[in-house]
Amino acid sequence: MKTDNEVRDDVIEELRWDPQLTDPDAIGVAVTDGAVTLTGHVPSFGAKVAAARAAERVNGVKAVADDLHVKLAGSARDDSDIATAIAHIMQWNMQIPQDTVHARVEDGWVRLHGEVEYDHQRREVERMVRNVWGVVGVNDDITIRPRANPGRVQDEITSALEREARIDARHISVQASGHVAKLYGSVHSLHEATAATAAAAAAPGVSMVENHLVVAP
Repeated sequence: MKTDNEVRDDVIEELRWDPQLTDPDAIGVAVTDGAVTLTGHVPSFGAKVAAARAAERVNGVKAVADDLHVKLAGSARDDSDIATAIAHIMQWNMQIPQDTVHARVEDGWVRLHGEVEYDHQRREVERMVRNVWGVVGVNDDITIRPRANPGRVQDEITSALEREARIDARHISVQASGHVAKLYGSVHSLHEATAATAAAAAAPGVSMVENHLVVAP
């Protein structure tokens, strides 16, 4: 079992290793009983998300509190410019159904709304938007309207977990009710729990994943 100081040192090294973080030394790291708190500032919302995910990847991390603030380099970007950039990337990304997702921008904050058929489409929209320069935050209100048969959801997720190299599926059980998937059991790291949630969310017919996994390094 790692000490909090060892976990902190590993998180700092992981932040420095991540190519999306151009100034990792501007990020403060505190660890208490395996719970990591990130403080300081980053130049984009994409970097804020990348920092939290970098911390989640470290073995021994049980939870991450993201208290980072987005501090744009130079002057703030006009909301209309941000909206235009978002419209363009949505138009050219073939993974997203056309004219089903829309964005509103106010003071750099983006609110996404609309409908998609799969959770991976929702996550793709959010991924693109958070990396648009000038965005300081994203509220994701996209609704998932799946067409798949709910009866197949549990088998699809179990198979997906068994295929995923980052996941030890032997200690994970899946329960499906309608379009909601529930994961139970234990994993070795917070990163593994996140990967399991993502794998379950990608299954056809899943609109929400409840993660009840316990991190036991």
